[in-house]
Amino acid sequence: MGIFSLEHSRAAYAADFAAYGMAITGLAVGLLVAAPPEQGWGLLACTVLGLGSWSGVEYLLHRHVLHGVQPFCHWHAQHHARPMALIGSPTLLSAALFAALVFAPVWALANAWVACAFTMGMMAGYLAFGLTHHAMHHSGSRNPWLARRKRWHALHHHRPAEHASCYGVTSNVWDHVFGTAQRRAAEH
Repeated sequence: MGIFSLEHSRAAYAADFAAYGMAITGLAVGLLVAAPPEQGWGLLACTVLGLGSWSGVEYLLHRHVLHGVQPFCHWHAQHHARPMALIGSPTLLSAALFAALVFAPVWALANAWVACAFTMGMMAGYLAFGLTHHAMHHSGSRNPWLARRKRWHALHHHRPAEHASCYGVTSNVWDHVFGTAQRRAAEH
């Protein structure tokens, strides 16, 4: 299990959550301490926009990349085959993607402060996704929201790949918008 392995050791799996928690904290502290005060409300709005954007990105990645593009769908099939295994994106890969596909384009379009705020929001969404997905597979929590999310995700896992549905992990909104909610799941 190397640093680019999909299946993580317990330490590497936990380190991914810690790395994103530290990145979010570092960005928040940097923004609070060094960002121009007159940009405060705008940067807060960019953070909220980044967080809100994660939901749609999560759905699109899961539906179209993890279930449609090689080698990602082959890798994701390993998670479906062994849902209790500690399988996930290597931290270096996901961090590089955040830098290249989120931070850099936003910086090019706006400025470094906006890029930091938007990226922090997206990373917070990614961390929430990771924690939610982990809890769905490894937690015995009786939290009502998590129980609904677990039922939804179980429907996704128990459908043949060619009939996959219920792609949303942290939200089912996009499944309803794009018609990928199962009828049985929509009733919950």
